[in-house]
Parts: sequence; structure tokens; C-alpha cells
Amino acid sequence: MPHQLERTLIVMPAFNEEASVAAVVREVQARLPGVSILVVNDGSTDNTTVEARSAGAVVAELPFNLGVGGAMRVGFKYAIEHGYDNVVQVDSDGQHDPAGVPQLVAELATADIVLGARFAGEGDYQVRGPRRWAMVVLSGVLSKVARTRLTDTTSGFRATGPRAVRLFAEHYPAEYLGDTIESLVIAARAGCVVRQVPVAMRPRAGGTPSHNPFKAATYLGRAGIALVFALIRPPLTLAQGEPA
Repeated sequence: MPHQLERTLIVMPAFNEEASVAAVVREVQARLPGVSILVVNDGSTDNTTVEARSAGAVVAELPFNLGVGGAMRVGFKYAIEHGYDNVVQVDSDGQHDPAGVPQLVAELATADIVLGARFAGEGDYQVRGPRRWAMVVLSGVLSKVARTRLTDTTSGFRATGPRAVRLFAEHYPAEYLGDTIESLVIAARAGCVVRQVPVAMRPRAGGTPSHNPFKAATYLGRAGIALVFALIRPPLTLAQGEPA
């Protein structure tokens, strides 16, 4: 496993996460000694960059907010340019436990994308109401697309192997929910193998949640629209996603 982590880049999208990003970077360093960390400052207006660099992370700064998808595409391109095989997305708000990274990376031996699933028997993370309904429907549809059982297709805690890294460096969607829903459709239809492993989720260490109860119904509608657009777009192939 150590040699796999040496070829793995941890990418942390960060938007106004000055309250938590330094602590998260230090925890990753402590749990995964020697692993490389790239924080992508997604147009923050606070001291996210200063805090991340003070903790020892490399920081890529975007001039304005692109969303998680845009930040992750920067991370995939950085990984290719600097010789990393794998990319693991870890949220900069402290919800993802870096102790789960080795398990995600180990599964890349036989898969191209490995999701850290919050509803697969580990931990007590819960989502209720319309947002939970949307997750159930999305997981059912995307399980059929990926031809495997998936229970948490909107999880941002995920590992990506070499073939999918090359695909995503060119075609990772930046629109709302594209980084979760559409990315899985793109990968599965391109022939990538998708799997999941159970993980525990923690409360945010700081910052402001991207969703609240008042936005739950909106989330349901947007999730459905994102899925429809993902399914009607022409499929890509791995050859198209790889550099010439």
C-alpha cells in the first residue's frame, strides 16, 4: 500500500474553508505520511490559501468560483502533469476521514473509480426528506448504468485510478452535481469499472454547509435534471479521454 499512496494525489476542493482546511491537511499528513496534497482554492474570498499553505499543502488558486467539478478537473490535470496515477478527493471541511483512503486506493487494483459510500453499513450518517429520496433514486438508476450496486452515488469521497484520471482530466463535468452524478455516467459508459466501499462520515469541522433544509426540494429537482442530461449526452470512450 505505501507504494500506491506514493503514486496518489489527494485533491481538496476548497471554497471559503479557512476555518478547517489547515487542520484537515495536517490530519491527512498524520494519517498518510508522505502523501501529496493539492488544495484547489475555488475562488475563496477568505484566507483559505494562507491556511492551506501554512499546513504544508500545495495550493492551486482559481480566479473565481467554478464549483467542485471545475476544481477537481484542475486536480486531475495536475496529477497527470506531475506523474501521479491515482487521485483521491477529500473534502476540506473535515467530513471525510482520511483513514479510509488506503482502502479506497487498494480497491483501484481492480476498479477505475471507488466511492466511499455513506449508506453501506459504516457509521451513522443520515439524510432525510427529499434529498434522501433523490439519493435513493439516483443510486438505483446509476447502479444499472454502472452494472453494480451503488448506494451513495453523490459521495464526494472517492478514489480515481489511471484510466479514469486521464478521462476526467479532459471531460470532468463542472456543472451542479456533474462532479458526482454525471461523472459516474461518463465513466461507466466509457467502460470504467465503478465500485464502492463503506465509510463513516463526520460533521463539518468549519465553514458553511452547501445545502440546508430549505434547499432540499430544489436539490431533488436539480438532481433529476442532472441525471437526464448525463444520460442523453453522447457517451465518451477511454481513448477519447487519453492524451494523444
